[in-house]
Amino acid sequence: MIEFEKNLEAALKAHDQSDDASHDLYHARRVKLAALDIAQRRGEGDEEVLIAAAYLHDLVNVPKNSPDRAKASKLSADAAEPILIELGVSAAKIEKIKHAIEAHSFSAEIEPQTIEAKILQDADRLESLGAIGIARTFYIAKTMNSNLFHGGDLFASDRDLDDKTFGVDHFALKLLKLHKTMQTKEGREVARERTDYMIGFLKQLAAETGFTYPEGDDLWIEEEAPKVAS
Repeated sequence: MIEFEKNLEAALKAHDQSDDASHDLYHARRVKLAALDIAQRRGEGDEEVLIAAAYLHDLVNVPKNSPDRAKASKLSADAAEPILIELGVSAAKIEKIKHAIEAHSFSAEIEPQTIEAKILQDADRLESLGAIGIARTFYIAKTMNSNLFHGGDLFASDRDLDDKTFGVDHFALKLLKLHKTMQTKEGREVARERTDYMIGFLKQLAAETGFTYPEGDDLWIEEEAPKVAS
């Protein structure tokens, strides 16, 4: 498996023409570790499928603000196939890997049908939460030429939320709700912990900038996640 991972990393490095540090080799490694952790805790999931899908899930990187963003996971799955064939992966596993890659994307809105696809989706979404999620949010905001936050109305009490213009707005529009989309019980548990951390960050940011965190506002509150059967 170590040699398999080395070959996947080499393929990713050879294919990656992007300078997007939020979707680099280290992101892929973290997704792999999170996916394997969930699989181990569950006692199910094909490790070879998970490792390959984790390394290759962002093989084609379409910018966040591109109208073609929803196509990225399908393009990545298609680009992964010849790499997997060259590495000698079986046809059956290639199909499972491709499905996991296609279904991991938030914008593609493809429902994961296998346990590996569910685990990969959770592992990738955990990258948007917690300390790493905060770092990646502001990094991406910078790449989109956005402001970190609205200096006069931090929590959008008198304006519309706009995460294309203000990085902090992305917390309310997506990140604080992301834990509710987790496919596995294990993924949801980690997501809830990381969401709590992010809320703590927002409260500290409010204190340092002269604002009050809107505790009773549904946009900024961590709602109870629905039960996850799997």
